[in-house]
Amino acid sequence: MSEKQVIVVGAGNWGKNLVRNFHSLGALAGVAEAHPGLREAIASTYPDVATYDDFQAALKTDVSALVLATPAPSHYQLAKAALAAGKDVFVEKPMTLRTDEARDLAEYADQQGRILMVGHLLLYQPAIAWMRDYLASGKAGEVLHVATKRLKLGKVRTEENVWWSFAPHDVSVVLDLLGNPKLQQVQAQGKAILQPNIADHVQVDLRFQSRQSAQINCSWYWPLTERSTVVIAQKQMLVYDEVQQTVTIHHKYIDETLNHHDAGSEVVEVAAAEPLKIECQHFLDCLKTRQKPRSDGWNGVAVVEILEEAQKSLDG
Repeated sequence: MSEKQVIVVGAGNWGKNLVRNFHSLGALAGVAEAHPGLREAIASTYPDVATYDDFQAALKTDVSALVLATPAPSHYQLAKAALAAGKDVFVEKPMTLRTDEARDLAEYADQQGRILMVGHLLLYQPAIAWMRDYLASGKAGEVLHVATKRLKLGKVRTEENVWWSFAPHDVSVVLDLLGNPKLQQVQAQGKAILQPNIADHVQVDLRFQSRQSAQINCSWYWPLTERSTVVIAQKQMLVYDEVQQTVTIHHKYIDETLNHHDAGSEVVEVAAAEPLKIECQHFLDCLKTRQKPRSDGWNGVAVVEILEEAQKSLDG
């Protein structure tokens, strides 16, 4: 069990999951929630946990870390205030809505010696972690391209398009599996079907200074649920089916003379675990050891940069 050292700010749709996990890890000192009904529900479910009716009340406590699960437009202001108050901070994705704000937070956290972690959940998915480590071993050869799909008939937002709603997960995975290369070019196409100027389908092509590339497809207006990550490397190809929770190694490639090689495929056994619990435990470990989180502030900057540049391309 961990010392109670975390206050979760925001107990809505996603915040309640963070509350549950930090509580199960023995680290939840309190919950700040402005909505009376949600606050009462937390007090009823977790009678051992303090509740606060606003962010400022949580900020004034001596609890060492705040977990921000508030709407994305509030992330920059709340995270900056928490860091300025000497708190370590976990902020849900997207870290901010602007690259300059994300960079300011990352720089400020470094200057203050504070832990700043972003909730890029898929980086803590055991299958993605396995792929990252496998690719780092060099067995598949140089990683050339990553393609992701995140398509379903989902909840349509009115304040953000599908790119900002779905893509932060996939952008973080693309960067992770490619080895965090520097961005060179972004090209985006989108279609707004249901509401003017709010894209329901988005396809983004990325090129990096390393000469690697990626493609991200997302839609919340699609008849089938498709969530997948495909890695094209020099010697092999990997496919992660997020719906089926399988990772397949395809022993296939095309050589320098453009000849095909196909030695079949194999499904890898990856231990099942709840990525959110792993993510929360990682934050607690970083609080204790002061190590840099896997999804630190600078990882957040890289993701927001791609999100923002793609939006500029969509806007034309």
